[in-house]
Amino acid sequence: QVQLVESGGGLVQAGGSLRLSCKYSGRTFRSWAMAWFRRPPGKEREFVASINWNGFSSYYTDAVKGRFTISRDNAKNAVYLQMNSLKPEDTAVYYCASDQSFMFGTSWIPRYWGQGNQVTVSS
Repeated sequence: QVQLVESGGGLVQAGGSLRLSCKYSGRTFRSWAMAWFRRPPGKEREFVASINWNGFSSYYTDAVKGRFTISRDNAKNAVYLQMNSLKPEDTAVYYCASDQSFMFGTSWIPRYWGQGNQVTVSS
């Protein structure tokens, strides 16, 4: 009963918005940190944002700060990534992830990962 499933990706024009959702199974995730990572085409995975268990603390990579917002609703077993003012550089496969420790940074490798969801931003 350990599963993370992303949804909400797709194709959007630059300047537009998308909202990614990640539904998780297993009550353990309610008390674990959640995060979003992404892998742009031809590049390595990079950290996007993370949020602690109660949603009161969060981190963002500089590239998305002020444009993306991570949030969670433990009652609905979900974590979200609201993406506004999207840029072509945001094009990537986005992954939901979770770990017991609240961390941030590209070097962080959470224990559990979703399957990924494609976001494509056209210019």
